[in-house]
Amino acid sequence: MAETVGTLAPRVGASEPVVGSGAIVALRLFDVAYAIDLVRAEGLLSERARSPRRERLNTTPPEAMDFGVRPVGLALEAITMTVAGTEVQAAATARLYDFGAITIALQTPIQNEPWAAFVRSVNAVDRGFQAEETWDRLLQQLRDLLGAALIRPEATRVQEDYLIAVVHSFDRPLTAAELQASVDLVPLLSGEQRALSEGARQDLLRHRFSYYTDDLVALTWDRAFIYEPRGDSDVLDVLEVANAQLLEMRYYDELLDAELPRMYDLVEEARRTRTLLASRRFARLARRLHTLVAEVTELTERVDNALQVTEDVYLARIYSSALELFRVNALNAAVERKLAIIRDTYSALYGESSAGRTELMEFLIIILITAEIVIALVRP
Repeated sequence: MAETVGTLAPRVGASEPVVGSGAIVALRLFDVAYAIDLVRAEGLLSERARSPRRERLNTTPPEAMDFGVRPVGLALEAITMTVAGTEVQAAATARLYDFGAITIALQTPIQNEPWAAFVRSVNAVDRGFQAEETWDRLLQQLRDLLGAALIRPEATRVQEDYLIAVVHSFDRPLTAAELQASVDLVPLLSGEQRALSEGARQDLLRHRFSYYTDDLVALTWDRAFIYEPRGDSDVLDVLEVANAQLLEMRYYDELLDAELPRMYDLVEEARRTRTLLASRRFARLARRLHTLVAEVTELTERVDNALQVTEDVYLARIYSSALELFRVNALNAAVERKLAIIRDTYSALYGESSAGRTELMEFLIIILITAEIVIALVRP
């Protein structure tokens, strides 16, 4: 296993290869619920003749790398879209994750396209597949199919998209080094038509990997290029999981961003209303915060364990690079910091609630003692 270094630009005069077979895969990921009951989802989909299947990595053995909880995959109806003035038919598939995320993939096949035409097709698909109504229609179709399998469904608009250009063969056998010598990956990875600076080019090409001499993976923030002559889809699956983790961490980061100011207001309101029963208000607020922390912690742990990596070092490097590139770890740290603030607030509220109950008991004891004294004095 080695990271591909190659050249940053093709050699002048190099013959442009023709993409014999490949595909352009547009991913759109949605957070739709607190969780998805995958067993129930399989039952509902089977009742509707949707033939659900539990997914696994294509060629990597389960003991080397596998999903934490295998998602449920299903095929959707193919769609026809207009891309650059041409009608394009795309196969549609979906994947359901137990932590409440849904991935929809639209795959457009490519055959016998010169490299320059292939790059134009990738950019055209990227622009053409931005139509929100198409994704909304497919998502609503899935919501209707899943029904009660969605646990605490939400109408959140948090979503992620990612574009992957896949090549399975060229018009001639090419090694990764020969491919990089004969084509410029930068226009495909950036979507830009103007020439980029050398610094921008190096940054775009920083995450490149090869395992065999004739395969290549190049990652960027919103696009990836995969050259895989053996038809292995494991890299694509790994990139999808990394995007799903990004989606969920974004969701919980935004959730806690909205929760913290509300929490401060509730704490301030509870402290302003100092009554004999204030401890009960503190206790209710503390229970609410404890429930929030428990739920977010449980779901973030599920997200963190979405992919189990043990032995496959090559896929592990691609996976860890994708997490770094997508800033998943930074978002995870931000979520943990906000959870720590809420935990500290919960502990403080619990302490105030306990202190309030103690004060109330002391006050009641003083009243009882006073009453006993008064009764003793006025009794004949």
